[in-house]
Amino acid sequence: MTTTGERPHLADPPIRRALPRGIPVLDDLRPGAATGVGSLPHRSAGEAARFALGEYDLPAIPSLPRRCPAESMIAQAVVGINGVTAGQYGSLAVDTSVVDPDAPVITDICTHNFYGMRRFIEHAVEVGFEGTVKWQFVGPVTLGVALTRAGLADDVAFAVAGRAVRSHVSTLSTAIGTELPRSPQIIVIDEPWFGELLQPGFPIAPDTAIDLLSGAMACVSDVATVGVHCCSVADVPSLIATGPDVLSLPMRSSLAGAAGYLGKFVETGGRVAWGVVPTDGPMFVSPDRHWRELVDLWRELDERGVDLELLRARSLVTPHCGLGSHTPIVAERVCRAVREIGRRIAGGTLPDVQA
Repeated sequence: MTTTGERPHLADPPIRRALPRGIPVLDDLRPGAATGVGSLPHRSAGEAARFALGEYDLPAIPSLPRRCPAESMIAQAVVGINGVTAGQYGSLAVDTSVVDPDAPVITDICTHNFYGMRRFIEHAVEVGFEGTVKWQFVGPVTLGVALTRAGLADDVAFAVAGRAVRSHVSTLSTAIGTELPRSPQIIVIDEPWFGELLQPGFPIAPDTAIDLLSGAMACVSDVATVGVHCCSVADVPSLIATGPDVLSLPMRSSLAGAAGYLGKFVETGGRVAWGVVPTDGPMFVSPDRHWRELVDLWRELDERGVDLELLRARSLVTPHCGLGSHTPIVAERVCRAVREIGRRIAGGTLPDVQA
């Protein structure tokens, strides 16, 4: 199925919902809290767990694709799908005669695909950690694209992807909640392919993609704060239409064009996780350049009617994307820069914005 590239009809974003009684509530995040995006480069799961708990204000449970390719996001997602296997170097092998969109998907957290997550949980329990944790999982749109490229028909691929992602995030959230019952969870669905959603020839229609992603978040929205991350240039209204509590995007000047949507998003209780430090290209030692870029963007949003103080209060900061392709030393530098920008946001002084 191909698309025309037309933007779908977008309803008003919902007011953020309260979690049921007994579920830990996310209520203690300061403005500019720093967190991670998915992968870390460590080969030792223990070192990665200590890094995630020590370097972030809001610990992000890491995947470790450098330690083992089975921890790459697509390899994790195809666990338990009959007829689909992941190769050592990221390729997928598909037996179309076996794949069944209606078959249950079993998530086995004890496989090597989730070792980094298991070791983080163990370490968090060991040190008595009870704060909020954030974690990511690949989304059904991105997984569906990978399955179509591996040879599945479009309708089968996206049906299988939707079922698999819902099964995995439900099982993993339960496993984390069982071991860390006092820790609120932020579950972010990672959709790098959402940036191609409105391009002609995309394998599913925008409304279908929005429904798939919305369904993946909805299956855990009663036990967690849910969000979406897209590291590519994506249509902000389409992302907001999926109903996230948290919108995670690399900081780009073009986001000023979505001021109306972003303003309404934070007014209705949403949070924006700004990717303030690039994870490709040159790595700057000082955070000053990235801080200046954020200030310039916020000034533009302010001029277009966004409530700046509310935006500051509802902001988190992250690297652009995961750090799995770098080294631990580079990862430490990036996290240090992200934390520094977060501290400046928390300080409440945004030079030239309110002047």
